[in-house]
Amino acid sequence: MKHHPFRTSVTLLAAVASLAAYFFIASAATAARSQWVTSQGGDIRIVAGRPKPDGAIPAILDIRLKPGWKTYWLEPGASGIPPQITIDPATGVVFSGMRFPPPKNFDDGIVRYTGYDRPVAFPLLLKTDRPRAAQIKASFFLGICKDICIPVQGDLAFEANDVENPLDEARIKDAFAALPAQPSEGFRVKTASLDQAAKTLRLSMVAPSASPETPPEIFLAGPPGFSFGKPRKLAAEAGTYLLEVPFRAPAKGGNLKSGAIFLVARSGGQSMETPLAFD
Repeated sequence: MKHHPFRTSVTLLAAVASLAAYFFIASAATAARSQWVTSQGGDIRIVAGRPKPDGAIPAILDIRLKPGWKTYWLEPGASGIPPQITIDPATGVVFSGMRFPPPKNFDDGIVRYTGYDRPVAFPLLLKTDRPRAAQIKASFFLGICKDICIPVQGDLAFEANDVENPLDEARIKDAFAALPAQPSEGFRVKTASLDQAAKTLRLSMVAPSASPETPPEIFLAGPPGFSFGKPRKLAAEAGTYLLEVPFRAPAKGGNLKSGAIFLVARSGGQSMETPLAFD
């Protein structure tokens, strides 16, 4: 099972054991989109277009949340389940990761978590060596939550060809367009440093914003067992911000290395993503 390029596998057995409900629904397939897998809090499907000349298949995991329900980001927080997907390689389709639009932070007064409270689509990085339509067989696992968190698992299978519904084609394009941009001169991390003993990450950032007093909103994902607290602004001047973020290490210990933390930032209506290189 593969995850985001900047994240290794996550063990979910303990989280699943503590949850009260479980749904498993297998889905048949038609055309360039699978049928919806339904659950109490939302529906899930895959939509894919015809393979491009280089073999890349534009595709998304499409999540249609019901009002009041949420699903999770790459790093969900203390009680969430990160979305996962597996593609059957026997069909000739290679899966190299799933990407995420900028999430939101939620705080119910007890637990902070990160995710989405509206319908969302996660672009899938797929490729095939077959020149014509490719068959896609996938299994997914994610959490959809309201008062409780419901794990949803499903199987999806169909052929990637021309997207028959123009709305589906637009959904794919919109999902890729919503992804964070790469760092730029006006939106980037200038420096990143770690205090392993104090369990603190410090960031100096240049970010667009409506006000110098408004720091960028940041989201962090690290190796399994590491978690990050609420960022604190230390200083701000002319679009440059100094932020401090506490973090927790796994009980078995271990140090964070350069490139091991993935950052997404949002500011001034823009978003950016990058792995962190430490000073």
